[in-house]
Amino acid sequence: QVQLVESGGGLVQPGGSLRLSCAASASIFSIWRMGWYRQVLGKQRELVAAIISGGSTNYADSVKGRFTIPRDNAKNMVYLQRNSLKPEDTAVYYCNARQSPADPRIDWGQGTQVTVSS
Repeated sequence: QVQLVESGGGLVQPGGSLRLSCAASASIFSIWRMGWYRQVLGKQRELVAAIISGGSTNYADSVKGRFTIPRDNAKNMVYLQRNSLKPEDTAVYYCNARQSPADPRIDWGQGTQVTVSS
């Protein structure tokens, strides 16, 4: 199990950029999959981006070309770089980690609020 702490949320104008950070309490070198999800009040939590230990990534269609998910194993950090932000990107963003394909347990952070508004 690993504790995850997100940071970097806040208010940003449409078209702006913001990087979210996810700090892990232990080494992420061997963690199979790390991801970012977001949730709007009253809606289901949805996948934004994920990265596998080998470096493969996948993104929600709504963020392709605008978001990237860099992973820094040396610093035990995963980031969500978000560009060209839109009001519909407003949500609480969560970081998660899954240790291996054979282990269904997922660790979640507490979330960070991002508001895109002028």
